[in-house]
Amino acid sequence: MTLAALAGSGMAMARAVAATLPQTVAAVKPSIVGIGTQMQTRSPAIVFSGTGFVVGDGLSVITNAHVVPNELDGAKLEKLGIVVPEGAGVRFRAAQLVGLDRQHDLAHLRIEGTPLPALRLGNASMAAEGQALAFTGFPLGMVLGLYPATHRALLAAITPVMQPSLNARKLDARAVVQLQRSPFSIYQLDGTAYPGNSGSPLYDPETGQVLGVINMVFVKGLKETAITAPSGITYAIPVRHVQELLER
Repeated sequence: MTLAALAGSGMAMARAVAATLPQTVAAVKPSIVGIGTQMQTRSPAIVFSGTGFVVGDGLSVITNAHVVPNELDGAKLEKLGIVVPEGAGVRFRAAQLVGLDRQHDLAHLRIEGTPLPALRLGNASMAAEGQALAFTGFPLGMVLGLYPATHRALLAAITPVMQPSLNARKLDARAVVQLQRSPFSIYQLDGTAYPGNSGSPLYDPETGQVLGVINMVFVKGLKETAITAPSGITYAIPVRHVQELLER
């Protein structure tokens, strides 16, 4: 095949992806939920902490572990749950924390009642450097209303979760603990995400299958301890760790 033909084929593939992405986003959005807590005596009653997405039977929700509060104010009946967009407002549904993987910063919540549309999980073999991906979540939380926003992202590199700091003085307690654990790979993305995106699904723009979970606090702190200025790099936890958590 000539270079011109290859270029034409590549352009056709790009147009195909661009044409299917709006359809994929429309299918993904009903599975995107906010994660937060509710306390009726607090103002505001609902406090947003991150993004989550529905999987499995429609009653399981995946998010980052750091998004889930370490403890709730039981005396004031504070509840953990998901926040679902509903018209111009939001609806809170209580949830139970049923699985926690702090090493990979993942949490599994269970809700009761009517199942929500669920996303399909892909597998690690589907992710390759240079691949075009997308993620949907709530980058600004509830500041401007709970409206899911989608960002494109290129899988720039598959790298270890952290590299030893060039300067020991840059290491904090969390980094030292992580160095003592078994290493694992994460996805480095050429895409813009914000702290509210933590827990957002990273997915194939054609199929909507989830390949990772956006992480904007835990991993960034480990990867960029030696960087004094923000890099703008986004990271994601590979989906295989989600599958392992769900199988526990």
